Amino acid sequence: MTGVPLTDGLAGVIQALAAVLRTVPDRIDPQQSFRTLGLDSIHTAELMAALNARFGVTVAADALYDHPTPAALARHVEAQSHPAPQAADQSPAQVREALRDRLAGIVGCDAERIDPEAPFHAFGLDSIRAAEFMAAINATYGLAERPVTLYDHPDLATMAAHVTAVAYGAGTEPAPVHAEDALAGPEMNQDEVGALLDAVRADMLTVDEAAALLAFRPA
Repeated sequence: MTGVPLTDGLAGVIQALAAVLRTVPDRIDPQQSFRTLGLDSIHTAELMAALNARFGVTVAADALYDHPTPAALARHVEAQSHPAPQAADQSPAQVREALRDRLAGIVGCDAERIDPEAPFHAFGLDSIRAAEFMAAINATYGLAERPVTLYDHPDLATMAAHVTAVAYGAGTEPAPVHAEDALAGPEMNQDEVGALLDAVRADMLTVDEAAALLAFRPA
C-alpha cells in the first residue's frame, strides 16, 4: 500500500473492498482506480451496501464516478458521515437555496439558472442523478428518504417544503403531485436501468420502488 494516511474512513473502505473482491486489505492500493482493482457493477453494489451500513450514510453507487479510487471514496464517505450541523430553525426558503446549490452541482449548471418551480427533469435529473441528489439531502439533513420521494415532490419548492417538514417539523407540506410529472423525461437507457438494479442490490431502493420508477417511463 502507498503512503496515503490511513484514516478510519480509508481503513473501512479498504476492508470492505477487500471483502468484496475476496482478497486481503494489504493488496489494495488506495490510489488505484476501482476499475483497475477489478470492481464491476455487482461488486459496486455490494461495496456501497457495506459502506452505507458501516458508516450510516446513503451514498449512491454512481458516487464512484466522481470518486474513482478508494482514497477519494473514503474522503467522500467521511464527509457524508460527518455533515455540517444545520440550524434547527431553517425555513423552507433557506432549505430551497441549499438544495438548489446541491442540484446545480449534480446536474452541472449555475444555481441561478434553476427555477425552483420548474420540474426536476427540466434540468436533466434522471434516475441516476436523482439517487445522488436524494443521498446528498439525506446526508445533509439526517433523513432516510428514498429517491422516489422526488416523484411526489417534483420541483425544488415542493421538495424544500417536504424536507423542512420532515427534518424540522416546520410549516405545512404541500400535497404531493402526480408522480408522472416529476422525472418524466426521456426513456431510461440501459445504463439507467442498470443503475436502478444496482440501487436495489445496494438496498437503496426496494423492488417495488424500482418497479415504480420503471413504470413511469413514457410509452
